[in-house]
Amino acid sequence: MIWGKKVTVVLPAYNAAKTLERTYNEIPKDIVDDIILVDDASNDETVTIAHRLNIHTLIHNENMGYGGNQKTCYKAALDRGADIIIMLHPDYQYTPKLIPAMAYLLVSGEFDVVLGSRILGGKALNKYISNRILSFIQNLLIGSKQSEYHTGYRAYTRKVLLSVPFENNSNDFVFDNELLSQIIFAGYRVGEISCPARYFPEASSINFQRSITYGIGCLRTTLLFRLTKWNLIENSLFSGLPLAQH
Repeated sequence: MIWGKKVTVVLPAYNAAKTLERTYNEIPKDIVDDIILVDDASNDETVTIAHRLNIHTLIHNENMGYGGNQKTCYKAALDRGADIIIMLHPDYQYTPKLIPAMAYLLVSGEFDVVLGSRILGGKALNKYISNRILSFIQNLLIGSKQSEYHTGYRAYTRKVLLSVPFENNSNDFVFDNELLSQIIFAGYRVGEISCPARYFPEASSINFQRSITYGIGCLRTTLLFRLTKWNLIENSLFSGLPLAQH
């Protein structure tokens, strides 16, 4: 807990048996009050390990996708009274050691969302070019200045997740991009911190075809953002979003 705020870490898991315990052991338990793992129908020992570690675990009987997993994570965190919700991949790609920095930035009231940026961290070399091109296009059309839109290390305040209707978003990888676009559309303050990223065989990644589908989905989301801002269309992704009050 930080300044009376409950800090919850959510772990969207799929076949994370090889890395879960290492990730869990580095989570700073002195400030993290609750850890929730959602298993998306893994076919390894992820659930067994989560139970052994005494992690609050929810299980999807069928695979719901990366976005579908996050929806369950966030709803569970909110139901259990979280004030600060930090999504950490249990594949050990992102270091849990940044959790305090992300949480304090939110508790301070300076930001509503904090992203762990691999671009600022300088470690996303094999993904750098496509990430930068896509982020450049999104910044241009959205009117923001994020170093990247595609990190999976994110921290949210309770207020943000209660006000943005993420339940209606995609169940696929583009969920992250839709949620961040909605947050910016509503006027919430998004901060970034430098975040190194590890790339090794056990770390999750998507193949080339899924990457292309994801990129197209991001561009579509960005175009809908701009057209809705110009009042040229109404789209369920952005229409009716409450404007942030600071």
